[in-house]
Amino acid sequence: MKLIILDRDGVINHDSDAFIKSPAEWIPIDGSLDAIGRLSRAGWRVVVASNQSGIARGLFTMDTLTAIHTKMHQAVAEAGGRIDAIFICPHGPADGCACRKPAPGMLHDIARRLDVPLAGVPVVGDSLRDLQAAAQCGCAPWLVLTGKGRKTWADTGSHDLPAGTEVRDDLTAVADALLKA
Repeated sequence: MKLIILDRDGVINHDSDAFIKSPAEWIPIDGSLDAIGRLSRAGWRVVVASNQSGIARGLFTMDTLTAIHTKMHQAVAEAGGRIDAIFICPHGPADGCACRKPAPGMLHDIARRLDVPLAGVPVVGDSLRDLQAAAQCGCAPWLVLTGKGRKTWADTGSHDLPAGTEVRDDLTAVADALLKA
């Protein structure tokens, strides 16, 4: 089985420093839905792993998050794709949980629930914490330059990224690379 794990905000949809708090604020990045569609049609299982501290901060409820994810599922389906599962961390930065990236708990949960090894699984994110979580699990970290990705690249450069990190412009370029392999 081919598995890819995607961060949500900044990878699939546009990010906001004020958080994505409603379905109306969830706006896909150009090409991301098609990229997921192409991966799905090529036999990849697509899973989302996303920190959602807006819940702990009281900015939105689980019902609102479900509505946002329903919109995302529908948009991906319209592009001929499928998101097989969504894993979230609802905790705030100071909660000390094991699931909030850069901690690897959410990725370990994916491995347990899907009964798959994580070694070499591509994990695509736009922030250093996404890549750090991936590296701790033996996954293959991929940085996209959408969302906070350009800032992550500017702040870290290649020397501070986890070893083996692949860097691409966007999710379309990641899909292109994986589908050529």
